[in-house]
Amino acid sequence: MEQACVLLVDDESDLRHSLAQGLELTGHRVVATGAPEEALQHVNRGFYGVLVTDIRMPGFDGFEVMRRAMEIDPALPVVLITGHGDVPLAVEAMRAGAYDFMEKPFSVGHLASVAERAIEKRRLVLENRILREDLADRSGLESRLVGRSPSMERLRQMVLALAPTDADVLILGETGSGKDVVARALHDEGPRKGKAFVALNCGALPAEIIESELFGHEKGAFTGASGQRIGKLEYAHGGTVFLDEIESMPLELQVKLLRVIETRSIERLGSNKSIDLDVRFIAASKEDLEKAGQEGRFRLDLFYRLNVVTVPIPPLRDRLEDVPLLFQHLAIEARARYRREIPDISPAYLARLASRPWPGNVRELRNVADRFVLGLESGSLPDGLSPAHGLGGDLTQDSLSDQVAAYERALIATALTRNEGSIKATYEGLGLSRKALYEKMRKYGLGREDA
Repeated sequence: MEQACVLLVDDESDLRHSLAQGLELTGHRVVATGAPEEALQHVNRGFYGVLVTDIRMPGFDGFEVMRRAMEIDPALPVVLITGHGDVPLAVEAMRAGAYDFMEKPFSVGHLASVAERAIEKRRLVLENRILREDLADRSGLESRLVGRSPSMERLRQMVLALAPTDADVLILGETGSGKDVVARALHDEGPRKGKAFVALNCGALPAEIIESELFGHEKGAFTGASGQRIGKLEYAHGGTVFLDEIESMPLELQVKLLRVIETRSIERLGSNKSIDLDVRFIAASKEDLEKAGQEGRFRLDLFYRLNVVTVPIPPLRDRLEDVPLLFQHLAIEARARYRREIPDISPAYLARLASRPWPGNVRELRNVADRFVLGLESGSLPDGLSPAHGLGGDLTQDSLSDQVAAYERALIATALTRNEGSIKATYEGLGLSRKALYEKMRKYGLGREDA
């Protein structure tokens, strides 16, 4: 993002030049003019800066300048300069959306401080806007498997490589990590997209009906079988069967499933007729199935049959730099579900989110995003997270610039830790140049030993 700008409008040339010079000495870039029309030519939705305008001017006054500027972008911060008798007008302007007002006489240092805070707010607005537009522009796999971390890039590449094939897949991931999302992506990105996607949670089906659910039955196959039933596997012909929590499947049924996977055929309960199946199997587990097999809790022959291709999903704690983008994505989804606008998301809040270990993974983050959009998390901390957690201080007492810095430092430190101090992996994962990363590490006092 380019250097921020203070757009200064005042018809008194001496005061205008004095303020512009003082602001420039404090490090601000200033565009100063006595013509409101000229100033408004600089204003657009991408303008990175703050508009500072005097109220009393010939032609049209500061109110009109503010009104026209906010017609272009209602989120633009506007600071009004007032005379002593204009304070009631300034209060009215604040109600109309002005960021702040300054009563003459005031020090340049005070104006510079107000401008800096306004610019930080503007930066947050623009970054959130860019992030939302980035998410809106994403399509296909990037909109499903959200994240810029190397592990998510690898996951998307693996899905794209496997989706066009008929290879059976075993997805491994912790609870809430998004195993169902990956399974659906494998189906939708491949040639079976227009066919059935049948998802079965093996841990949720009662043991007494799971066999009938999978294979179907003929009339009279057992007490209560009053008619023929097409099972889930047969219904999925031409499509994909997703077996979630496969570690929960009863051992005796695992034998039959193994036979189905090997022969690509089934027999309904109560029938001796073999029915051919054109089905792709995707299984998912949160457990180490090989270990479960060695302990007698899962059939090793089924594990070896499913383990042709394994897709591991990284836990959220190993890709914390994805949390801000993922949170925005989940908040947008929540906005659509609840028909609520998304509250402003502060850097401090994102920093806290990015410092949490997230044992419930994406599912837990989705719950926080839902509560945030519903107004139950706005400005507060997720349950169990202290204000200083992972950031070395109480961010609620810091200025916005300090909060942004703390957020950036937390993300860089997290990336260094995840990459075991590798500078190359860190700057590539964060989308920085090597020089930019070194400068930020120097700024925040970070080194390889922080990994």
